[in-house]
Amino acid sequence: MDKAPKKPEDRAEDSASVELIQKAQTEGLCTCFSRYDTQENQCGFGKKGVCCKICHMGPCRITPKSPRGVCGADADTIVARNFLREVSGGTAAHSDHARHLVLLLKNVAEGHGGGYGIKDERALRYSARLYKIEEAGRTNEAVALDLANLFLGEFTSQEEPLKTLHLAPVKRMAIWEKQNVMPLGVDRMVVESMHRTTMGVDHDYKNILMHAYRTALADGWGGARVGSIVSDILFGTPTPVRSAANLGVLGEKTVNIIVHGHEPALSDMLAVAINDPEIKAYAAAAGAEGVTLAGLCCTANEILMRHGIPVAGNFLQQELAIITGAVEMMVVDVQCVMPSLPDVAAAYHTEIVSTSDIAKTIGANHMSFDEHDGFGSAKAIIKRAINNFKNRDPNKVYIPKAKEQMVAGFSVDAIKYMLGGTFRGSFRPLNDAIIQGRIRGVVGIVGCNNPKSKTDEYTNALTTELIKNNVLVLKTGCSAIASGKRGWMTPETAIQFAGPGLKEVCETVGIPPILHMGSCVDNSRLLEAATEIVLEGGLGDDLAAVPVVGVAPEWMSEKAIAIGCYFVASGVDVILGHPFYIEGSAKVTGFLNEDSKGLFGASFHVCDNAGKAAAKCLALLDERREKLGINKKAERKLLDMKDRRAH
Repeated sequence: MDKAPKKPEDRAEDSASVELIQKAQTEGLCTCFSRYDTQENQCGFGKKGVCCKICHMGPCRITPKSPRGVCGADADTIVARNFLREVSGGTAAHSDHARHLVLLLKNVAEGHGGGYGIKDERALRYSARLYKIEEAGRTNEAVALDLANLFLGEFTSQEEPLKTLHLAPVKRMAIWEKQNVMPLGVDRMVVESMHRTTMGVDHDYKNILMHAYRTALADGWGGARVGSIVSDILFGTPTPVRSAANLGVLGEKTVNIIVHGHEPALSDMLAVAINDPEIKAYAAAAGAEGVTLAGLCCTANEILMRHGIPVAGNFLQQELAIITGAVEMMVVDVQCVMPSLPDVAAAYHTEIVSTSDIAKTIGANHMSFDEHDGFGSAKAIIKRAINNFKNRDPNKVYIPKAKEQMVAGFSVDAIKYMLGGTFRGSFRPLNDAIIQGRIRGVVGIVGCNNPKSKTDEYTNALTTELIKNNVLVLKTGCSAIASGKRGWMTPETAIQFAGPGLKEVCETVGIPPILHMGSCVDNSRLLEAATEIVLEGGLGDDLAAVPVVGVAPEWMSEKAIAIGCYFVASGVDVILGHPFYIEGSAKVTGFLNEDSKGLFGASFHVCDNAGKAAAKCLALLDERREKLGINKKAERKLLDMKDRRAH
């Protein structure tokens, strides 16, 4: 007997998504939610990781009756190889994103940036000093060129470990060296991953998994970290900014353009170009009351942090945005873009425009973005969207009212400033609050959405429980957008929902209890923040000592696997909302979920609901607090003058 289809309210937590899923059903449109129903009986061999199609003697599937493939590989080898290939894919995605930005920085430094420039000189010179590049008395361009060339070496290095590894605590680097997981160049690590997993090469599951950690570190402390550094130099270091989130940000009488993907070069220029007088006049001549630019997925976070551009939604809302009938154009670049978008757009007037030559989609119109004339390319795209405004069918338009105010843009620099001001910016107040027990610890919640679960429900329920228990929450990517859509990314949230200690700290400093720290490539900022806690002192000398946990509640991408691995290898426990495809091997599962603790001081944990995850987070935080000797309630005493003299 067939299962009854899920109701729209069972698919997503926010009202805008529910309303548009219902609209899609009424109009007979297929979305990721309905397609998931057709794929609900997913391949059991694939889910366990025991299907091997690396060579063409197979595919081989491991069962109790067939414990080895044609070549003799067992479940442990096959599961480990498949896992490493996923880590390699995720590392390649984030790191290629970073390479694109480094090449743009080099073009800017050489004088042909095409409208791009060095937006944040302070970030440039600070970064140069981190890498021991002489910057005093030199031009921005000269410093930027040296930095860009050094960063390009992080991709191509064949014999030397990544220079960015030196940004980690000294003790953590010693652990990496001891465990032989110091990565060389990003490109070499990814190529070696593919080589190791080719038929007939590496068959030792432990050796394979250690290279998974090595490759992931090349992402977290290499590619991803470099991407965030260069983005800050080119587009500005994020500072707190107010904006709005959810599909209600679309305008009924404006030309609506949605940018979706990950690379900020195009979206940043679009954010500048919509304010050009020529564009405003062009929109008015088309009968529109201006142009509304909004973001989806991680591109949304990039332009939100730096321009205050509103967020239309996260990953699983990309089709729903089109179903509003009010979007003239969706501009996409790379990563997390569903190939179904042109099929959904065919029911409306929406044009899908792809802009990256490595990411073309059947049914989309391709307009290669020319960075050498970034402003001109951006204006051409916007004008094309304006030309489409006349084709909007009012009878098909339905824009949900749902939208919430949010505050985003908490880079590590911004957090330092909030904690101590311009001249005394440091993590000291945060460290003191953790030591005193006002803040129990810090949890980073990251990752995508997944139609396997009700969209945003796990993420938001976990967040609620954590801040209630005095845990400061740091968020990136689609998880950050989930809180934004709920209206929980404002300082006022602390007053209503946070526990008394966290509330006191947030009210004093003026920050939300949930800090938006950027896009998914900015997960490296979470490790940067944890490193600042270590360097500030009083909470141990390594990341494995600090009361910090990472959670990926609704993850779906290979990128999330790489992120999880570089967090664990950095000494931060990671909780997953659902497991990796590794359950076909008890040894691989045990290595990642248990044995890694002895190697790195952290491991993976799987919690299939928010309640279990919250309990696990608190237990892990308390375990570290106990080891530090700070897991006790600090008594508050008001000092009189005699007490003060004694101190």
